Amino acid sequence: MLTKIIIEGRTSVEVPVPDEASNFPPSSVAVFYNPAMRMNRDVAVAAIACFSKNAPDYTYLDALSASGIRGLRIAKEVGRNTTMSDWEDTSFELIKKNIELNDLANCTAIKRNANVVMLDDSFDIIDLDPFGSPAPFLDAACRSTKRLLCITATDTAPLCGAHKKAGIRNYAAVPLKTEYYPEMGVRILMGAVARTLAKHDKSMTPLLSYASAHYVRLFAAVKKGINEADECLKNMGFISHCFGCGARKWKYGLAVHMEEKCPVCGHTTSLAGPLWLGRLHDSDFCGELHSEIEKRGFKEALKLIATCRDELEIPMHYDYHKLCKSLGITAMPTDELILALRDKGFRASRTHFSGISFKTDAGVEEIKGVVRELASKEKGM
Repeated sequence: MLTKIIIEGRTSVEVPVPDEASNFPPSSVAVFYNPAMRMNRDVAVAAIACFSKNAPDYTYLDALSASGIRGLRIAKEVGRNTTMSDWEDTSFELIKKNIELNDLANCTAIKRNANVVMLDDSFDIIDLDPFGSPAPFLDAACRSTKRLLCITATDTAPLCGAHKKAGIRNYAAVPLKTEYYPEMGVRILMGAVARTLAKHDKSMTPLLSYASAHYVRLFAAVKKGINEADECLKNMGFISHCFGCGARKWKYGLAVHMEEKCPVCGHTTSLAGPLWLGRLHDSDFCGELHSEIEKRGFKEALKLIATCRDELEIPMHYDYHKLCKSLGITAMPTDELILALRDKGFRASRTHFSGISFKTDAGVEEIKGVVRELASKEKGM
């Protein structure tokens, strides 16, 4: 295996050289390393630094380490006691080399199955970043983690409804492929995590949850307690979506009744869930995280975190361009629509899910009315 030494953040890492002829070069080598996930790791470094700033003795597990890049950065750049686990011989040997390369005394490498590691011991912070779905590791992670659970899921097709049956199998929830599919994926994953934690009498408080490129990411503070677990499950519910007019409703609960016909257009509605209907982020934590990211020079992540900090805590965003297309209207700048909605007395904000998405407490017909009004004003100018 050919390798090279790269520097990410303040950490030197020996990584495999991928086959350039491969359709997805990172997967063509014996040890997986994806340079495109650098921002994901930057955010993890800053988030764990913020979360554990008053607890330097917190333990951190990088449960599926591969080259060890994530765990190495937490150990070196945050200074936490880190355990890195991988089942593959090649990965395990590379992790040990990388620990020596960075002269890290606070790092331990383990060659074991990730689930076994988590079932045998507990850790303050657990980070799951598998190649694909985290579903096979969720139960062990929820049982083992004491304070913070960090999860990356790259199986966006099952989460977002494109591969519906796989979504049902992996997450015990029905996803729908809608225009707000990235948020659907985030909330399906969060719902699965909340229900799995509850089995172990634990609750979660989302600190940051986002969708970016080909993955979904979650940082959730974890607390032990039966009452807390019961309260957490009150954030679970279902989404009713109309593919006729784009209207959507949500209802909290794990056993709900929702209208089969859309109250706006009469079209038969479709149901998604159970999924998380609570907040995606903690705005105070995101504000602190933004400052930490700026301090560390992780410029690529600044806009993402700022937008997460400022977006409304309302389930499911709207795609502005899709709305305009359904009305045969040319879209104005998204900020103009947001201001127009606020002028009408509604709450509205941008979202991190896309540059043309927004959140509002206005109904779909009210939004369409504002869009038509904007278009009329533009024509009259």
